[in-house]
Amino acid sequence: MVAAGRGHLSAHPDIVVVGAGPAGLATALQAHDHGAVVRVVERRPLPFRPSRAMIVHPRTLESVRPLGVADQLLDRGDRAPEAELHLGRRTVRAALADVALRDTAYPHLTLLRQADVEAVLIDALLSRGIEVERGVEAVDVADGDAAARVTLQKNGGAMTETVECRFVAGCDGQDSTVRRAAYIGWEGGEYREEVVLADLELDGDLSPGVLHVVAGRDGLVFLFALGEGAPWRLLATREGEGGGAPFGQPGRELSSPELQRLLDTAGLGVMVRRQAWSAQVRLQHRLATSFRKGRLFVVGDAAHTHSPAAAQGMNTGILDAVNLGWKLALAPGSADEAALLDSYESERRPVARQVLALTHMVFFAEASTNPATAFLRGTVAPLLAPVVPLFVRPTLLAPVVRLLSQGWVRYRTSPLSRDGGARGRGPHAGDRMPDEEVTCDGVRTRLHVVTAAPGIHVLLARDAPRPDGLPSSSRVHVHRITSRPGRGILAVRPDGHVGFRSAGDGGATGDLDALAGWLRLVGAAG
Repeated sequence: MVAAGRGHLSAHPDIVVVGAGPAGLATALQAHDHGAVVRVVERRPLPFRPSRAMIVHPRTLESVRPLGVADQLLDRGDRAPEAELHLGRRTVRAALADVALRDTAYPHLTLLRQADVEAVLIDALLSRGIEVERGVEAVDVADGDAAARVTLQKNGGAMTETVECRFVAGCDGQDSTVRRAAYIGWEGGEYREEVVLADLELDGDLSPGVLHVVAGRDGLVFLFALGEGAPWRLLATREGEGGGAPFGQPGRELSSPELQRLLDTAGLGVMVRRQAWSAQVRLQHRLATSFRKGRLFVVGDAAHTHSPAAAQGMNTGILDAVNLGWKLALAPGSADEAALLDSYESERRPVARQVLALTHMVFFAEASTNPATAFLRGTVAPLLAPVVPLFVRPTLLAPVVRLLSQGWVRYRTSPLSRDGGARGRGPHAGDRMPDEEVTCDGVRTRLHVVTAAPGIHVLLARDAPRPDGLPSSSRVHVHRITSRPGRGILAVRPDGHVGFRSAGDGGATGDLDALAGWLRLVGAAG
């Protein structure tokens, strides 16, 4: 619910967010913090449990820092995780606390349950007077010229409400009602392999508090010290049985002997004392043919779904959300609303396609039952174990974590990227803004501290012209970076990407006019 006072529904929301997973909650937060009135509806009466995602990447933490939730996420997670790689009879230990990423405040992987991510985002929404409406299902969604319309059912269909809004964000998972209502295609296929999930109490000589990874002939086995019903969370791959529950949803429970066989095959030497729960999960790899149809948008698993390899699902969904939320909020004030809204698909769909390719490749290596791949995992990998420690040093892990964290993502060809800067050093329009030490208005700090608030951040080099002629807006924050010589100007978007760049050689009036034009484009000029 969106409140004038907490708990009172807004009769005329700007945005209805369908789905209260991490992507939906982050979309709502980003949109609200940029001025939109938001409602969040979720058909499930209670949060989905158990958690499926277990890792938060550095770029995700960066993206939600301006929303004021990064520290709370870190407080709940393990920011100094260690992993043990079991390769045959050899065990290799890897520290993941600092992987030598020097341009971020978060140079580490964070082990954190999806349930905790959702709890932090829900608390943040509540602090803003927004309550998730649970047990409320969007049974029909329609696009219109003047507004979108959502039909909501409550109490199992006993009550029906029709809501008109500017936009609908479909964050409602793989079987998305919003995607179907928008007649958006769903391309891809299913995997032969499936995932087994379980929370287990184990007996045996297993290092506590450590992520255990086993690459074997039959697939991959992970043991996270993050179980919700028991100390250990098992994630294992195996050949699928076919049929069963819908893709991505928990299927049948496994017997304790079945789970024990998986662990025995992994060679960990542990016994199942108790299982709190278990399930098999069917997997697919699919991409929506479009991320937008008029006033309807799809986000996260509703837009793309893939294997759990490389921990991309939740993280990619949150990055979708912080890209879209501010655009939906600022669109009514944009000089070119169509270009602003179209940029969501033109920026995020190519990223989703690349992430799908990455996860497909990693999952094939981890889980494929192809005999050649199984031979490499089960026979060749253990032979290489003596040299593995050479490759788990921080400097060598850094590019891997950057790849998985999507630090490589840039939107240089986006209609929102205006680059008048000279070629050379520094981020271009569309690039992620890296973190670094700077002096801002005479105070030594870090750049991501300067930009850690909602809105557009205009960064003026030491000798850049004063922006007295810019349109006045509470959504625009202007900072002078006195440690950076020259007359350049950068404008950083709410999702941490550079939107506008000028080298300062267009003259004071020309540079500021160009910046003002870009602010009008993104709806932040008034």
